[in-house]
Formats: sequence, C-alpha cells, structure tokens
Amino acid sequence: MNRLLSTFSAFLLAMLLAGCAGMGGPQAPAEIRQGRIEQITPVQLDHPHQLGVGAILGGAGGAAIGSLIGAGTGKDVAIAIGAIAGAVGGQYAENKYESRKPGQQIVVRLNSGVLVVVTQAANPALTVGQRVYVEGSGQNATVVPQ
Repeated sequence: MNRLLSTFSAFLLAMLLAGCAGMGGPQAPAEIRQGRIEQITPVQLDHPHQLGVGAILGGAGGAAIGSLIGAGTGKDVAIAIGAIAGAVGGQYAENKYESRKPGQQIVVRLNSGVLVVVTQAANPALTVGQRVYVEGSGQNATVVPQ
C-alpha cells in the first residue's frame, strides 16, 4: 500500500513540475502587424485552459477515500478504483462548471493586403473599419486598437 501511495505521489509531483516548467523562460519577440478590421462575428469561446486540475484533485481525493476501505490487496484495489473514479468525476465537474465566454472572430486586412482571422475574447473597443495591431501569430495572435 505504501509503495502504491508513494508511486502515485511521485507521479502527481512529476505532473505538477512538468506543468510549471512551461510557465517561465525566455520568450520570442512578438510579431506586430498593422491593418484594418473588415468583419467582426460574435462567437462563444470554450474555457481557454483545461488544466485538468479537477481530475488531479478528484483522483487524489478518491485515492484518499479508497485507502480507508479494506485491507491488504483489497485496500490497494479500493485506492486504485477511488483514484480513477475521483479523476473522472473531478474532470466532469471542471468541464461542467467552467462556463463559456463571449468572444469575437475578427477579420483584419493587413497593410500588406493579406487577410488574417483572429478569434479572441470579446473586446467592445473594436469596431469594423478601425485601424488595429495584430500582435503575435497562430493561436497566440490578438487584435488590439491602434
């Protein structure tokens, strides 16, 4: 039982450290382009980050509750089942209670003539015909007023 618990704890620690590793470090310079908004379409955005915190906490809680049941091999089985059930329940709760938020799909014609489409959180300061900057690229691109 102690071996299973220490293995689970080591796995949990490794997951937390891996998540923290990508949070810092040097970043590449942001690319900024200029243009004019041609179209704005309202959309609904899913939660921007599905961290899996609910699954991690649910799994840990389920393992803790499972450790209170049985003895010997039965206790190990109860811990495993509790961890799995807790992780599934925690992920379900996280997804259910994370609400969708309003966003915008913005079509910008850059000064070079290229059309760029950016989907981002709603910004009421943006209007069709407005001069804007498109900062970044790919999924990290955002449209901001000039």
